[in-house]
Amino acid sequence: MLKDRNCGSLRASDIGKKVTLAGWVNRRRDHGGLIFIDLRDRSGTVQVVINPVTLNSEYAIAESLRSEWVVQILGEVTARPDGTVNTGIDTGEVDIAVDKLEVLNTSTPPPFYINEDSDVDEALRMKHRHLYLRRERMQQNLVLRHNAVKYIRNFMYERDFLEIETPILIKSTPEGARDYLVPSRVHPGEFYALPQSPQQMKQLLMIGGFERYFQIARCFRDEDLRADRQPEFTQLDIEMSFVEQDDILNLIEELYVGMTEELVPHKTVNRPFPRLSYADAMSRYGSDKPDLRYGLELIDVAEIVLKSEFQVFKTALDDGGIVKGFAAPSMADLPRRQIDLLTGLAKSRGAKGLVTIALDGDWTDSQHLQE
Repeated sequence: MLKDRNCGSLRASDIGKKVTLAGWVNRRRDHGGLIFIDLRDRSGTVQVVINPVTLNSEYAIAESLRSEWVVQILGEVTARPDGTVNTGIDTGEVDIAVDKLEVLNTSTPPPFYINEDSDVDEALRMKHRHLYLRRERMQQNLVLRHNAVKYIRNFMYERDFLEIETPILIKSTPEGARDYLVPSRVHPGEFYALPQSPQQMKQLLMIGGFERYFQIARCFRDEDLRADRQPEFTQLDIEMSFVEQDDILNLIEELYVGMTEELVPHKTVNRPFPRLSYADAMSRYGSDKPDLRYGLELIDVAEIVLKSEFQVFKTALDDGGIVKGFAAPSMADLPRRQIDLLTGLAKSRGAKGLVTIALDGDWTDSQHLQE
């Protein structure tokens, strides 16, 4: 092994211990004849100190170091001098006094700063993805994902679920998007489909008597990209036998609350989760998957407009329909020009127009539906 400890694992309790570290040069600084190196691996960074008085050959090597060079360091964990403790990092109480330094690999200057969280053009990020993944934020994201999957697996195992892999190459079945197709070499002219979800396979497992199944499933959907759509993604897939609706809802609520408390304890998740019937969701939000952060619930205004001569309202009510709207207090003083923009937006989404009513104690103004 080229190292026996991780850079980010060293603490004051390790003072006096000899360690071997390996990682990337995050920064190099020269101060008063001493060379300081922030050595980085995936666990974090630790400050390394090279003293020319005791290490002539290592000092010469250290002078040549540049960012992203890969080095191995042997040294002793020491306490930082008074007034130099860095409370901003976990290793801020210690330094590594170097006994031996070896360059494992050099590096040309990277196309963007690894040790800064500055914006980088997306095309450049994708071209040098291996370098972008070295950034602390990216590594934290992937570690968090790993920990989430680990928590899910342990949670499901403890509740008697079986983790069962289902096939990736399957027969095309009706789903919500187009399939990705894979040609068969053995059967020319025939194709496999990549699963949009393991729906039919998990139903077969239930028929087969497995009762409780889960899978961290890879899914593939050939559809237009949106903020919440990707061609391939991972989902927690669950199927249960001999249960009722509340059993599923309670399981998912317990999973998400526990995972949040474990992985991001500074976040608060309130229990119980709000539950809406389909009818309530459609009545209050006009959607079967409402974003409850939106807050603009639909209000039945039929009684308010009952005597209106406005033909659109009158026709809807006469035909047994309803008239609903939502209150937007912060938009009461919206100028007509912006209302016209909203009207155009409504029409672009398939509506015939937009009705606005301004209230200041009494009905003061309205803009009728524009055909």
